[in-house]
Amino acid sequence: MCLAIPGKILTINALDDTFRTGKVSFGGIQKEVNLCMVPEVQVGDYVLVHVGVAIGKVDEEEAQKVFNYLKDMGEVEELETPPNEKIY
Repeated sequence: MCLAIPGKILTINALDDTFRTGKVSFGGIQKEVNLCMVPEVQVGDYVLVHVGVAIGKVDEEEAQKVFNYLKDMGEVEELETPPNEKIY
């Protein structure tokens, strides 16, 4: 099953609108995410991320609730990088 995981935007790197990326925190796990589909978001906003792309903005309360449900179901383990895997 494919899920969109909520996370908080920590930083934004904007070369231009097409290649906009940002660091997003998923319960303390940080990943680089493509932000081109949500040009309105800013640092501190919460987004839903699917396969490395932010697909929508959500409020903090909803993000926390969904993240906790997914965590309880064991659906967030894939966010953790295996110890020997490099992140580019």
